[in-house]
Amino acid sequence: MSSDRSDSSPYVIVIGLEVHVQLKTVSKLFCGCSTQFGAEPNTQTCPVCLGLPGSLPVMNRRAFELALRTAVALNCRIPEFTKWDRKNYFYPDLPKGYQISQYDLPMSHSGWLEIADPKGEFPARRIRILRAHLEEDAGKSLHDEAAGKADSRIDLNRTGTPLLEIVSEPDLRSPREARAYLNELKLLLEYLEVSDCNMQEGSLRVDANINLHIPGSAGPTATPIVEVKNMNSFRAVERALAYEAERQFAVWRETGRTIADVPKSTRGWDDQRQATFAQRQKEESSDYRYFPDPDLVPVTVSSAVVEAARAALGELPAATRQRLESTYRLSAYDADVIVNQGRRFIAYFEQVAGRCGDGKLACNWVTQEVLRILNSDGGTIDRFPIGADGLGELIQGVRGGQVPSSRSKELFGVMFSEGLTVTEALRKLGIQSLAADELEQLCRQLLAENPRIVADVKSGKAQAAGALVGLAKKKNANVNPADVRETCARLIAEMP
Repeated sequence: MSSDRSDSSPYVIVIGLEVHVQLKTVSKLFCGCSTQFGAEPNTQTCPVCLGLPGSLPVMNRRAFELALRTAVALNCRIPEFTKWDRKNYFYPDLPKGYQISQYDLPMSHSGWLEIADPKGEFPARRIRILRAHLEEDAGKSLHDEAAGKADSRIDLNRTGTPLLEIVSEPDLRSPREARAYLNELKLLLEYLEVSDCNMQEGSLRVDANINLHIPGSAGPTATPIVEVKNMNSFRAVERALAYEAERQFAVWRETGRTIADVPKSTRGWDDQRQATFAQRQKEESSDYRYFPDPDLVPVTVSSAVVEAARAALGELPAATRQRLESTYRLSAYDADVIVNQGRRFIAYFEQVAGRCGDGKLACNWVTQEVLRILNSDGGTIDRFPIGADGLGELIQGVRGGQVPSSRSKELFGVMFSEGLTVTEALRKLGIQSLAADELEQLCRQLLAENPRIVADVKSGKAQAAGALVGLAKKKNANVNPADVRETCARLIAEMP
C-alpha cells in the first residue's frame, strides 16, 4: 500500500499521535521500587504501587524534572499549578483500579515540534503539541498462546513506572509525516537524556488516532476516528496508518458511515498479517470518572525553575542541523544523517573536520566509512579504533597529496584493524610520497616514452593526459594522480 496521500487522492488523512515515554529514573513515580527492566515478575513491587490499604504515594522529584525538561524543549507552556487525578478503570494489570494521571490541569500544554524531510518529499512545518503530562504505568499481561496452557499471567513490575504522555494535535497528514514526527521526537528525547526510548522494552509506545476527511459538495465528510495500538516500531506505525486509511475509505464507500454515526473505536495492528483488527469501542473521558487524587498535593512551578530548565537544554537537534549546514556547507541530508547519530558522533565529525580543514570531505568519510562499520558491528563512536585526529590526519594527507587517494581506503582499513597511526599505516603498506625531483624525473620519462600522448595534449586534447596517470601508477604505485597531471602539463607546456 502507498504510505502517502497524493494530490489526486479522494481523501485527506488526519492523524494525531499519543506517545508514552518511560522516563529514565531509578525508582517509580510514587514509590521507591526499582524501574530496572528484566527482573523476575512481581519482584519490584511494594504496598504503594500495589495500592494496598493505608499506603500513601510520594512524588518522584526526578521524574518531574525530566518531564519539565522535555516539555520546555517541546516549546510547551508550563503552568504554575498542576495537580494529580485518578483515572478509574478496571483491568487485570491495574491493581488499584485506577491510574494516577493528570486530567484538566496537566503539567504542560500548547507546544510544538518542527518536522522536515531532508529529501524534500514534504515541506518543513510545525506539529502542535496539545499536552505533555505525567502519569504512572500499569502492569503487563503475559499471554501464553504459543505453548503451555494458553493462559494469561500478570507481571506488576511496571506498575507505577513514570511515563510522560505526549499528545499531538491532529496535524499530521500522512503516514510518512507521522514517522518523521516520531523520529524527530525520539531524537529529541535521546538528546535530552530523559529516556532510552527502547521500544522493545516498552520505554516508548505509540498510539495513533486516524480518520479521513472526504471532500464533497456540501463540505467534507469525516470517517469515524480509530485509535490504532500494538505497534512495536516506527515502521509498523507507518504501515498501520497506511492500511487503516485505505480500510476506512473502503468502509465509507460501502456503508457511508461517518463520525456522527459511529463512536471512536480501538483497533490493534497485526504485523504478520499487515492489517488492523477490531478490539473495542473507545471510552470517553467521562467513562474514566476523573477526580483529584486526595493523597497527593498539587505541584507549583516557578518561572525561575522553568527558565533554569530552558537554559540547561543545550543545543537541540534542529539547531545543530542548521549550524552544521552553515558552518561546514553540508546538505540538509548530510546534516540530518550526522545529527541522527547523536551528540558524540557530532563531536567526532566536528573534530575530524577541524583537523582536515574540509567539512564536506570529513562528512563523506564519517557518514560512509565510519558509519558503515558502526552499523555492521553495532559499535559506538566512543570505542571506534580510529580517533578523530587520526581520521582527520588521513583526510588531510589525501587533500595535500601526501597520501595517494587511490590507496586511502586501504590505509583506513589498516588503521582500523590494527590500531595504527597514519604514519605507521603508510610504513606498513610501503607507501611513500615521491620527492619533487623524483616525480619530475618520472614524468619526463613518461613523456619521452609516449610522444603521441604529448602530441594529443598539445593539439588541445587535454583528456589524453589521463593515460599518463595510469602509466605512472604502473611505474610507482605511490604517485599522486593530481601531482602527475600537474607536472606533466607543466612539462608539456614548456616543450618547444
